[in-house]
Amino acid sequence: MSKFHHYQTVLEWTGNTGMGTRGYLAYQRNFEITVEGKPHLLGSSDPHFRGDKSKYNPEELFLASIASCHMLWYLHLCAEAGVSVTTYEDHSEGIMQENKNGSGQFNEVVLYPVVTVENESMKPKAMSLHEEAHKHCFIANSCNFPIRHKPVVRIAQKHSLDK
Repeated sequence: MSKFHHYQTVLEWTGNTGMGTRGYLAYQRNFEITVEGKPHLLGSSDPHFRGDKSKYNPEELFLASIASCHMLWYLHLCAEAGVSVTTYEDHSEGIMQENKNGSGQFNEVVLYPVVTVENESMKPKAMSLHEEAHKHCFIANSCNFPIRHKPVVRIAQKHSLDK
């Protein structure tokens, strides 16, 4: 039986400089995302599209959604499999194609997770669980382009207590 989960956000355009959208150059692309009980998130369009580079843009948020969903599934699967992860970091990249008419779409995302596990025996399973996490990721399952993974698994350094 399927379960359905409902999510709500509030999006407010904050870029009216007093002239509304009377012209393409007359307004800012700034917005604010609000989710009840959470800090506000300030966003804008990408600077290539007249946005504020100091704010998050939709493309960055989309990429972060893919990477964080993958990470959360990966950590879950590792916990179930007895793989003890001590650190996880991902420097993900996405390629978006802009079309002649101004529209666009992502063509590919590559995740570069660097994971540290407690010991060498966990490394093979830690590597293989990235593919399993991809199969479970809600966001990846909602995308119509390839999402690739180039993981690195490291072994935690044992700290000497020698004086």
